[in-house]
Amino acid sequence: MSTLTVDPPTTPHAVTSPTAAEVHSTFAGIMRGEWIKLLSLRATWWALGATAAVMTLVSLAAAMSLNALADDPVTAPDIEQMHGAEVIAGGFQFAMLTVAVLGALFITGEYSTGMIRSTFAAVPARIPVLAAKAVALVVLTTAVTVVGVTLSYLVTMPQLSQYDLVPALDDPGTWRVLGGTVYSLIAAALLSLGIGTLLRSTAATVTVALTVLLLLPGTLSFIGLDWVQTIVSYLPLPASSALLRTGATDAPGADLSVEASLVVVAAYAVVAMVAAAVTLRRRDA
Repeated sequence: MSTLTVDPPTTPHAVTSPTAAEVHSTFAGIMRGEWIKLLSLRATWWALGATAAVMTLVSLAAAMSLNALADDPVTAPDIEQMHGAEVIAGGFQFAMLTVAVLGALFITGEYSTGMIRSTFAAVPARIPVLAAKAVALVVLTTAVTVVGVTLSYLVTMPQLSQYDLVPALDDPGTWRVLGGTVYSLIAAALLSLGIGTLLRSTAATVTVALTVLLLLPGTLSFIGLDWVQTIVSYLPLPASSALLRTGATDAPGADLSVEASLVVVAAYAVVAMVAAAVTLRRRDA
């Protein structure tokens, strides 16, 4: 007696689902995902609104203070040496705080919710994720800075016109100050993103980033030692002085050339991002 065996029925058009390892995400797809995550965070919109608002309000306050300077015989001559673009960029330091917080939340928020595991499961290489976050952060920081500078220009123009300080758009000094504002804020955001990738904690990242960006320059400036003041000149905020000032000043970092300022400010962001990329590849999520 022979035994009949029946093969299991097959579907003519059966499709085998690819495994996770076989799926290769494109950089465009990764960018799209990072944009969705960034713009879906309520904290993102709060940070963007705070950045634009603080830049506008501080520059307006700086413009209104020109009246007090003009009424004082000692400070009145200083107005003639001022550049209107410096007044418009008056909220730069406060904007540096908000964009640093935004850069921190962009990465540490995923670690706090555990979403980072799903992200790295979809993109095992990990570095494209960090690169996509950096690109999205640069674009968003640039956009909000341009909005903040534009609003600052509009609200301060009536006051600046009284002292003939409205910055000319064909003046290289205007573009150096305003461009330096965008450049320095981008560097601050990327520095915070890199630190956040290393520390994976929002509180720790914000503390370290704000210490490097704002607290150290203010604290060390009270120490009169020459070598300490040399160190202060190479911190991110003082190093930006060469970009954000058009005239002579004794502020820390003002003795740096524009080229040196560009390199120093960029170095903080580059070092932080490179360290983040190396660490990201070597440790578990």
